[in-house]
Amino acid sequence: MAFRWVLLVAFAGVQTLDVVAQAQAAAGASGAGPTFSVSDAVLGKQVHVIVYGDMRFHDPSNTTVANPIARKLLVDRIAEERPSAVQLTGDVPYKGSDAADYENYKVESASWRGANLRVYPAMGNHELSGGIEQGQENWWTAFPELRGKRWYSVALGSRVYLIQLDTMSDLTDGSPQRMWLDAQLKGLPKPVDFVMIGLHHPPVADIQTRLEVDHNPRPNEIALRDYVTSVQPSMHAQMLVTSGHIHNYERAVVGGVTYLVSGGGGARPYEVDRTPQDMYQDKDFPNFHYVRFELGRDELKATMFRLEYAAAVKPVWQEKDHFEVKKR
Repeated sequence: MAFRWVLLVAFAGVQTLDVVAQAQAAAGASGAGPTFSVSDAVLGKQVHVIVYGDMRFHDPSNTTVANPIARKLLVDRIAEERPSAVQLTGDVPYKGSDAADYENYKVESASWRGANLRVYPAMGNHELSGGIEQGQENWWTAFPELRGKRWYSVALGSRVYLIQLDTMSDLTDGSPQRMWLDAQLKGLPKPVDFVMIGLHHPPVADIQTRLEVDHNPRPNEIALRDYVTSVQPSMHAQMLVTSGHIHNYERAVVGGVTYLVSGGGGARPYEVDRTPQDMYQDKDFPNFHYVRFELGRDELKATMFRLEYAAAVKPVWQEKDHFEVKKR
């Protein structure tokens, strides 16, 4: 399926489930099986997924919160790629309660609709900024196929399975979202080779001591990382976890699972002090980018495309990182 266009209580940055999310679990969303499916016949022989996050669509005259030139160049470049799916890692709008930000998203992403792209967003903190109820409603209005859901899954053909999680809700052991995730992974069809988990806040990232220290991994997502580490050895599919929130690019492997931070979608860039676990040590900055995954016979081949000069007459694109995720 293509995406074309109650009070919450906060505790330690994570919000308890509202009545809609509770209804999602009660209605059977806690069971196995994909929420949405795209058949192999529809996809064709070449399957590739774009990971892209932290756009902060907003009035383009405001260049403080985001770089609108870089954002528009990235959006149009992704449309030219014509991927099988776009997996968004959150923070589509700058202020989720402001419908005008989603209108700006609609205007700037017109090329996506023209290319009939399948767009699968994850809930980020900016989706709920300015008012939780209104932010949630605006998100569902922008992505109507998701109404009533804040986490969901997509069978992208028979071999790739996308899972979009909500880091603004509980991911710890025993939570409805964790139980749903556990059922999804245990119920994976046998042909699935790769599970691409997308979420906003990172479970793994370079730990910062002087820059944006409030963006270091939180207990909610660390609990998810520990869960993924515990279940990966017994799975027949290989998992990959992609996140945003940090407006840069990072790559690490923990417990046999690749973790990406891909938050270079146009939001005000963040510098990071890179730690030894980061397999991307390039010092170029800023890192406005997206990541393309191509499904091969035995692997997912990934390339990070970096926009070098956003203000140039002709934009310069660099292939800055290459890696493969092997099937099990």
